[in-house]
Amino acid sequence: MRILAFSDLHASAARAAALVEASREADLVLGAGDFCNARRGLPEAMALLGGLAAPLLAVPGNAESAAELRAAAGPAVTVLHGEGAEIGGIRVFGLGCGVPVTPFGPWSCDLTEAEAEALLDRCAACDILLTHSPPKGVADVTSSGLSVGSTAIRDAIVRLQPALALCGHIHDSWGAEGRIGATRVVNLGPAPNLFELAP
Repeated sequence: MRILAFSDLHASAARAAALVEASREADLVLGAGDFCNARRGLPEAMALLGGLAAPLLAVPGNAESAAELRAAAGPAVTVLHGEGAEIGGIRVFGLGCGVPVTPFGPWSCDLTEAEAEALLDRCAACDILLTHSPPKGVADVTSSGLSVGSTAIRDAIVRLQPALALCGHIHDSWGAEGRIGATRVVNLGPAPNLFELAP
């Protein structure tokens, strides 16, 4: 299966147009959150992706809640937050929000590590773990050199060992990747990222 994945669109029309174009070569599209900015303009941001040529599975970022994303995306988009879906034999489990809690204040949709762990514990197995936040220690470094990823997400990757762990959130680490055991971890960013994965 050919998979197109991205994160942190932040309502960019140019980025969305590139993703729509790239989706013509994809069987599945994965969106790792932050479609809008600070809880504003989400319906308009999702409308920019209306031309996607493949099914979209998405997790909310810290810029939108799961309920807001479901309402704005409509029935054509599957929103995952503490739940999974199977498409073409590929099992995807999703977790949104900022983990751990961000310093951005009350507009940010965040989870504590304990809350994230409880949601991740619902997953017994998956081929792709799709999260907004990166795991602690991989693709999670800010411009000031701080590692700000999630220990709960890292622990889930260690336990589940999916083929791919795809995330975003930390803009300074867009494009960064590494491995946790057998799992390839990629901080996606808003440019098109293409992956091949067999069921």
